[in-house]
Amino acid sequence: MQILFSVAFVHLLNDCVQAVLPAIYPLLKHEFALSFTQIGLITLTFQCTASLLQPWIGLYTDKRPIPFLLPVGMCATLGGVALLSVAGSFPMLLLAAGLIGLGSSTFHPEASRVARLASGGRFGFAQSLFQVGGNLGSAFGPLLAAAIIVGSGQGRIAWLMLLVVLAVVVLFQVSRWYAGHLRNVTKKIAVHAGPGLPRRRVIWALTVLALLVFSKYIYMSSLSSYYTFFLIEKFHVSVEAAQGYLFLFLAAVAAGTFAGGPIGDRIGRKRVIWFSILGAAPFALALPYANLFWTAVLSVVIGLVMSSAFSAIVVFAQELVPNKVGMIAGLFFGLMFGISGIGAAAMGAIADSTGIETVYRIASFLPLFGILAVFLPRMDAARR
Repeated sequence: MQILFSVAFVHLLNDCVQAVLPAIYPLLKHEFALSFTQIGLITLTFQCTASLLQPWIGLYTDKRPIPFLLPVGMCATLGGVALLSVAGSFPMLLLAAGLIGLGSSTFHPEASRVARLASGGRFGFAQSLFQVGGNLGSAFGPLLAAAIIVGSGQGRIAWLMLLVVLAVVVLFQVSRWYAGHLRNVTKKIAVHAGPGLPRRRVIWALTVLALLVFSKYIYMSSLSSYYTFFLIEKFHVSVEAAQGYLFLFLAAVAAGTFAGGPIGDRIGRKRVIWFSILGAAPFALALPYANLFWTAVLSVVIGLVMSSAFSAIVVFAQELVPNKVGMIAGLFFGLMFGISGIGAAAMGAIADSTGIETVYRIASFLPLFGILAVFLPRMDAARR
């Protein structure tokens, strides 16, 4: 539990720092006279560096574990935050976002592996606890930005370096445990031997899971990247008030993420995946047409319901390919970041040409992809 809480805590710090980036978009837009397309390109740069390397890092460390890669990778985030606080041009902003993404690409697959090693067989619970740390960090990021950066200037971003240094210190201790675990524990047979499915069926199931991640994170990206702009433009709220509404949405995401894993351990991951994505569709379809009060309520419900899927999706995929835990974690975390970046850039271009409200009308249909969960295999039946 100490190791689980440690990696979850660092996930909180890591994602808190990352969440500050979209939270200060209004500040950067004003200081650098950015368009919505350029805002989307910043997100795309961050998400691509955070996504493209993750599966390869996970695949490599499945064969050759590198325990101290965790604190070393976090140093890239430290450099990105330092550069973001002094950047004087749009290319420097892109470089800073890329460095922060690079740190994320080393952290997620390795930390997910450590969480699974320390799970004691409760894989859904461990993955949810790890993931909820990131979601809490994402929720606190906008509040932190509103408290110390918004209205105070770009230079205040440097204060975030303290959080990253703390993350490096904790990860160093986690890496010592991880290295000792590798030295002292002999290689054992996997906890289970796999789902007993044909290779073609496994590939099809992974494809379905990838499509579900596609629908989920394109939609979640449209909310997290442009939610403050949507509220400011449609309801004329202040930047600080918009950050508060964004916090409510992200806090609901954290609560849903924590619930999804343990529930999946009890009732089956397929049921959680089915409910969490398709179940959010009615609320997503209603969101673009609601008033301010119901927009806040609906966004909380959507965040609560949709976020419960990700832990179940990751563990479901790891059970399909039990000998490639790091690669699967890197692939799905990377897929999440990459899709979010592409979606943010595309939605930014749509917002520039047709208005921010059109983004939410288009994105509201994405949760309907949840119907694809019907094609996922029943894992318990397959093992029997």
